[in-house]
Order: sequence, then C-alpha cells, then structure tokens
Amino acid sequence: MEKMSRVTTALGGSVLTGRTMHCHLDAPANAISVCRDAAQVVVAGRSIFKIYAIEEEQFVEKLNLRVGRKPSLNLSCADVVWHQMDENLLATAATNGVVVTWNLGRPSRNKQDQLFTEHKRTVNKVCFHPTEAHVLLSGSQDGFMKCFDLRRKDSVSTFSGQSESVRDVQFSIRDYFTFASTFENGNVQLWDIRRPDRCERMFTAHNGPVFCCDWHPEDRGWLATGGRDKMVKVWDMTTHRAKEMHCVQTIASVARVKWRPECRHHLATCSMMVDHNIYVWDVRRPFVPAAMFEEHRDVTTGIAWRHPHDPSFLLSGSKDSSLCQHLFRDASQPVERANPEGLCYGLFGDLAFAAKESLVAAESGRKPYTGDRRHPIFFKRKLDPAEPFAGLASSALSVFETEPGGGGMRWFVDTAERYALAGRPLAELCDHNAKVARELGRNQVAQTWTMLRIIYCSPGLVPTANLNHSVGKGGSCGLPLMNSFNLKDMAPGLGSEARLDRSKGDARSDTVLLDSSATLITNEDNEETEGSDVPADYLLGDVEGEEDELYLLDPEHAHPEEPECVLPQEAFPLRHEIVDTPPGPEHLQDKADSPHVSGSEADVASLAPVDSCFSLLSVSHALYDSRLPPDFFSVLVRDMLHFYAEQGDVQMAVSVLIILGERVRKDIDEQTQEHWYTSYIDLLQRFRLWNVSNEVVKLSTSRAVSCLNQASTTLHVNCSHCKRPMSSRGWVCDRCHRCASMCAVCHHVVKGLFVWCQGCSHGGHLQHIMKWLEGSSHCPAGCGHLCEYS
Repeated sequence: MEKMSRVTTALGGSVLTGRTMHCHLDAPANAISVCRDAAQVVVAGRSIFKIYAIEEEQFVEKLNLRVGRKPSLNLSCADVVWHQMDENLLATAATNGVVVTWNLGRPSRNKQDQLFTEHKRTVNKVCFHPTEAHVLLSGSQDGFMKCFDLRRKDSVSTFSGQSESVRDVQFSIRDYFTFASTFENGNVQLWDIRRPDRCERMFTAHNGPVFCCDWHPEDRGWLATGGRDKMVKVWDMTTHRAKEMHCVQTIASVARVKWRPECRHHLATCSMMVDHNIYVWDVRRPFVPAAMFEEHRDVTTGIAWRHPHDPSFLLSGSKDSSLCQHLFRDASQPVERANPEGLCYGLFGDLAFAAKESLVAAESGRKPYTGDRRHPIFFKRKLDPAEPFAGLASSALSVFETEPGGGGMRWFVDTAERYALAGRPLAELCDHNAKVARELGRNQVAQTWTMLRIIYCSPGLVPTANLNHSVGKGGSCGLPLMNSFNLKDMAPGLGSEARLDRSKGDARSDTVLLDSSATLITNEDNEETEGSDVPADYLLGDVEGEEDELYLLDPEHAHPEEPECVLPQEAFPLRHEIVDTPPGPEHLQDKADSPHVSGSEADVASLAPVDSCFSLLSVSHALYDSRLPPDFFSVLVRDMLHFYAEQGDVQMAVSVLIILGERVRKDIDEQTQEHWYTSYIDLLQRFRLWNVSNEVVKLSTSRAVSCLNQASTTLHVNCSHCKRPMSSRGWVCDRCHRCASMCAVCHHVVKGLFVWCQGCSHGGHLQHIMKWLEGSSHCPAGCGHLCEYS
C-alpha cells in the first residue's frame, strides 16, 4: 500500500521531492546503486540490469543494459556501483569472476567498456575510490582483492587476505589510501593501497562471517560491520587497537549496513535471510530500532540512501522483484510500541521491576506495598538532553531484595540433597521423601508422597514406631497397615463398587456405603446420617501426630466380647470411658474360629475405636487392589504432576517421574518429560549440585536426557610407568609395552573401576583396596605410605 505523504528537500541547487512508492521489476534484484545527482538508480541481478529514473510519483525505466541475443555470465551481477564523480561510469561484479565497467556515454546500444578477468571465483563486491575517477577495487570469493586502474587493462596491485573469501571492500572517505575488507572467518583488515604485501591492521570483529562494512561519512575513524552473528558493531579505528564503540543486536544475519546521512548515530540494516524488513537503528539505543520499513515480501538484497546529504529517502531492492523508495516519515517506529514496564524474579527471590520514569516521579512519595522487604533501590540513567529519544518513555529500575535467610531457596537445596530416588522399595522411598518434605515445612508435598504410597503400594506391616501412635502403648503385635482417605476427597463412583448385601441375618456388622451422590453411613441404631450437614472432617475426627495413617485390627481377630462402635451423631465425639486393651493374638484367633461370625463380616468395612480421643474411618482393604484396574489412578497422578510443574516445582514432578517410572511415564508425552528434566537439571547446576544433577540424568526416563552425561566427556589417561599418554583403548601402553593399571593387591590388570591413593599413586581394584584397608592402613604396594579410603 502506497502512503501519500510527500517530502521536499532542498539540497544546494537541487530539490528532492517524493513519496513512498514502489515498482515491479522483471526479476529479483541483487544490488542497487544511486547516481550522484540522486535522479537515477541502477538495479542489477542475475537476470536484470536496468536504470530507472526516480520521478516524483513513480519509477520510470530509462535504459536496459542487458543487450545482445546470447545470454552471457558477464551480465549476471552480484554487485553494482555507480561512480560518485563520473555520472556515466558504472562497475559490476559478475558471478563468473569478471569485473565489468560500463560507460553510459557511449553512443552504441552496448555500453560495456572493459572486462577484467583476473579473479578465479565469484566477485562479491566492487567499489570506486571516492576521489580518484580511475581507481576501482574488487573483492572475490577466491580470497584476493585487486585494485584496477581503468586506464590500463590489468590490475595494478593484488591484496591477499589469507582467508577463504572476501565479502566486502570499502574505501575510506577521509583517508585517501585506506580501505577496509571483511572476510568469512570473522576478521576485518585495513589496507594501504600503496602496500599490497601486508595489511596495516587486522582484528576479529564477529563470531562468524562478516558480510558488510561501511565507513561513517562524518567521523573519520568509525567503521560499521555486520555479520552472521546477528550483530552490527561500530569500531573506532583511530586508536592503536580497534575499539568497539557500539553493538546492535538484530534478529537475523546482517547483509547490508549503511550510515544515515546527517544523522551521526543512525544506520540502516537489512537481513540476508528470514527477516524481510529494513531497520534504522540509533546505535545508542541498540535493542529497539528507531524506524522500520515493512514494504518488502522477501529478503531485501540492497539498500542505499538516495542522496549523501538527505536523511529522508531510502531506496531498496529485494528478491520479491520490487524496487521501493521509503520515506522516513512513513516508517513505523517500534520504540513507540515498546513496553517500558518489566518484571523479573532473581534466582534467590529478588524482584526487579522497571516502570516509566514519569510514573515513578509522580509517585515518589508512595508507600511500599506489603510485599516489599526493603525500600526499593532506584537506578536512573542520566539522559543527555541532546538525544533525539530523550523525550520518549524511559524506565527506572526498582529492586526489592529478600531479607537475608528469608524467602530463599534453601529448601530446594535441602530437598535435592536429602531426597531418595532409587535403591529402596517404592513404599520406603515415598515414606522417606514425605518425611523430608514434612521436616522442611512442605506439608502439601509430604501429603502427596503419602498418597502415592497408598495408591501404588499394597498394605504391609506397621513399623514399630507407629504402633504406639496408632493403637496405644499396650499393643505389642504387628498390625496390618490400613490405607486411609477422606470421604470428601474420594473419587466419584469409587464407593459404588463397595455396596454390600445387608440381608444376611440380624447379626450384621456396621456398613459403610460410599456413593458419588452422598456419603451414607448406616447401622442398626442410626439410619439418619445420609445428607447430613456435618462436615466430613468432623464426622471422622481429626488425626493428630506425625503419621496421618490409619491402622486396623484384622476383623477376623477381633475380640469376641468387644463392643462395636459407630460414628457419633455429634460434631465432636463425647468423652467416654477408655475401653479395655484388646487381648493378645491367642484370643484373636478364637474369634476367627467362632461359629457365630458371619462369613460376610470379614469383607465389610468396620468402625473400631482406636483411641479414646477420636474416632476414625477404617477400610479393611487397599484402595489399589485387584478390583480396580492398574491405571485407575493414572489420570489423577498425571494431573498432579502437571499441577506441580505449572506451579514451578519441577523438582517434585521429576522426582515422582523417576520413582514411579513406567507406572506414570506412558501417560505423559516425551516432550513434556524432557522439558521437566532439563528445567530441573538446569536449576541443580545453577546451585552447583553436580552430584544430584548427575544422578537425575542417570535415573531419567527420557532418552534425550539420559545421554547428557555421556556426551562430550573425555578422560585422559597416562601410563603409570613411562608417564606418557595412553593412545590406545587397551590396558597396554604403546610406548613401554607394559600394563598401565595393575592392582597392588592381586597384581592383575584392572579392567573396571580403579581406585588409587593420591599420596603414593598406588591403587587397584576397588573391592580389593577396600578390603585391604579394613585390616591395614599401610599401602599394599609396600611403599610404606599410610593410605586412607573414605
């Protein structure tokens, strides 16, 4: 879309008038160049070589320089330049290594003047001397630069850059004999045309090929370079060593860079690939472009300011077969859309907040919000009033620091170091990690580990330490572990499978019915608890102590004379007399043999008083048994892992992944698992927990992660006899032909783990050395050193 704004600029005796406009070309353009009076532009490419007149409303084709019936590679142009002293003289760089000059003053149709065929590969750049009409410089893919005198048929000097290819050459505007060249190895060289034997200066400018350079039109020593590393750098060449003055970070490789006339700190860039836009940067503000032109739909291949003293008009050619004139007034300005606010948390909980300076100044007397632990520290940059963007939005940075020892990440380090991820049964791992989380004050995480143990582990025997807590100090027998849960936390529909037949005689036991619609608890004396408004927590009582686990006396061993207890109707249980301590196992066995016990009583859920202070809901079978499918809780566990990951606790997500292994791995896609693992490993390495990080990598269930500690790992081994490096992979040195690693105990070659003393350098098999040092502290090799293994 063409924009109708118009600019008129008076330059000496001439006047430039125009607007944003474009024209369609016959083929993609590789380069453009403007004549001295800014009235014409030449466009060159592989299949196009034309001159257009720049009129007020449009581009008008004036001359087609591709003449002749037979196509020639001499007309396939990689670069073109128009002499700034002679308006009839042009030069092109051909893809076949030929440098061609063109004389527009010739009366014939063919304007070709001279051919220079000294380069062996593609010529990337040609450049006329700014003040000498007959001096032409070229840079080629063959690594050579040649200086031609147009009055002669051959080059007058050859410059070797000792590199693979030359990407750009530019004569200095202020220094008569100096020119700069850029290379694919990242170097920039400065040459004196009078000394072709060696360069005057060379330095590494970019990490990768340097594609372009441009001398500043006003500052004598400023040189701008652009490369594949997506950076534009400004160098001060007046110092003894090249000094980097400014660095602009772009989003793609920089193909062209041109200083903006009459604007000391502005330059224009275009990309070699990916990005089709043209940017104008203020090098003092390197992260946001000052202006952006978005007219092209393909890669921009050439840019040129229309006049060396007019900053308003920019010309460009592109691979989309278009030629555009951009009016600076019509450019979009990303700096106006930039967000001057930002928020970021530091590794140790510090908060950095950037806001508009106008807001900070208006609220200088504001009170810190409740989250502030200290008064904010402001860092304000003193602005130069002469800067063109001084009036735009600028930010002031506030830093809210955490108190020493408060709100830190010590819990993360302690958890990582104390967690057990392998080497034990699943139940022990869950119990251990729950204990660790509870000791660190992370109760929700501890409860999660407890629930995982209940879900995936079958009931076992209660540890001795838990008996006193569960059934009192009088209990001495091992009681089967009972899985516990809260009624209101049960999954819908789970209790529907537990409906039991109550029609078997009058001597039925208490029955618990769990349904998706309501919690129904019935017995002979209480039939009105359905739909009760009393919270489930009150009905079940509050469990106190360190272990929130419920244990059940086997119903087959219940005391025959022990009265059955039911759930209370009151919100809080009434005080009652302490029941007698249940008899020993010999009396429990009599209950199982009693003919008065119904066969269905052992299968139903029962309510038994386990303490005098509270009543508990007990279930006599595991939640995760043969009646439930193996993946019944998989969806719940998967959602739990995603919850912790979204909360930022990848430590919990990864730990559960490792411990549960194949039980949950199939329910989470491989990419998500890899993302969690890499995030957790990155955090561990930031806190320098190298051993824990390596353990996580080794135990990883993701293939992409488990190979991290096997890549780029090199172990250098020297022979223990001749001290030379071991070049082969065997155990025999190639130089002295002796075994490099002999065990000092068994005197055999060590082909596995080798341990040695750092004091005397003797060693051997790990197991042999450990066994030796159990009985003696002297070195087994007989050197007399007191070795120590820890």
